[in-house]
Amino acid sequence: MVRPSLAARGDRALAALLFVFAVPNAIPSPPGLSTVLGVPLLFLSAQLLLGRKAWLPDFIARRSMARADFEVLMGRVLPWLERAEKLLRPRLSGLALPPMEYALGFIGLMLAVILVLPIPLGNNPPAFAIALIALGILERDELWVLSGLCVSALSLTIVSGVLLAIVKAVTVLVMTTLQ
Repeated sequence: MVRPSLAARGDRALAALLFVFAVPNAIPSPPGLSTVLGVPLLFLSAQLLLGRKAWLPDFIARRSMARADFEVLMGRVLPWLERAEKLLRPRLSGLALPPMEYALGFIGLMLAVILVLPIPLGNNPPAFAIALIALGILERDELWVLSGLCVSALSLTIVSGVLLAIVKAVTVLVMTTLQ
């Protein structure tokens, strides 16, 4: 069931929730947080991809955050959000509306999968990309969506490079061990 606060956002509830779960991962945070907050991003991105309304399973929707932790998080995020809000406005909304929204859901799903995986340096860039795309959808601002897509490409490049380096390091380690 959709919570009243989600219903109030209407068709943009998914973008609002994507933003809420992506932002804590976009800033440096304790290890493991990306997995915990990445799982809801998987659900939400898949729903955006499929054109569904915002929904989270009860085991996720019932979770809450300690007030002190939330205040610390908001203290770190609010100055950036206030600056971003001055730049956000509805413009060139083609990418922020269906059917392009579905493609953004696919990109968000790919980024959320990367976010959930324990990849070194693989959490912040995908989360930042999801947050930018979510803000673009929320405000129907194609420029923010495009910036999120650019950060998505950059984060996929970074993660690919890290994974390639890990594979090469493991290969060298195995080869030297066998000799």
